[in-house]
Amino acid sequence: MKLEGTSVLVTGGGSGLGAATAGWLAERGARVAVLDRSAEAAQRVADEVGGIACVADVTDETAVTAALDAATEAHGVPRAVVMCAGIGGASRVVGRDGPMPLDAFTKTVQVNLIGSFNVLRLAAHRMSEADPMEDGERGVVIATASVAAYDGQIGQAAYAASKGGIVSMTLPIAREFARFGIRVMTLCPGIFETPLLGELPAESQEALGRGIPYPTRLGRPEEYAQLVESVLVNRYLNGEVIRIDGALRLSPKWPN
Repeated sequence: MKLEGTSVLVTGGGSGLGAATAGWLAERGARVAVLDRSAEAAQRVADEVGGIACVADVTDETAVTAALDAATEAHGVPRAVVMCAGIGGASRVVGRDGPMPLDAFTKTVQVNLIGSFNVLRLAAHRMSEADPMEDGERGVVIATASVAAYDGQIGQAAYAASKGGIVSMTLPIAREFARFGIRVMTLCPGIFETPLLGELPAESQEALGRGIPYPTRLGRPEEYAQLVESVLVNRYLNGEVIRIDGALRLSPKWPN
């Protein structure tokens, strides 16, 4: 896929990995629609990258459809959709106060897994009806999971389940979409400098960085964005899950 002039939609684009991806792709000529549930954040990033802002909760079919309508009207059918929207949170299944509230588990899965699937299905339908590009390609969908899908820590049952679901659906959907010329990929970032990580104390962040083999530091959002670019431009990447984590394998618990 050639990025110059290509219509791209980035969910969770108002901050963190999404904002970095929106900026990185815009610098390479893509026409970017920034989707975020925060209107202020979406507009701020859209102004920075010369794109448009779309406000939506990724679990809301009507709102996501409206965002795709806006992106299509402004830039044409999105040929690349990068899904960075998600939530974190940690809770033991059985803690001091009893069992984990079921709605806490449900919310995490609803946003991270079902929200990703919602965006994917709606965007892919539009791609499937668009004219084919070079090599018969019609589009690319990139989901964001996490190394927690493989190395989930204590307290990450809901988060790991939601990200593991994204990993598991990648290959079957890629196989299904092959007839349309739509590629499906998932990236699994390790520990990156994002607002989610910012919820941790500084000491914990530093300890996490020291635990990464090489480079011995937290990941930078632009490094995630660079990998997104590589996936988009290399048409032979399809149906795969790529870890980007500096060879990190999470320990059972966060360092104190």
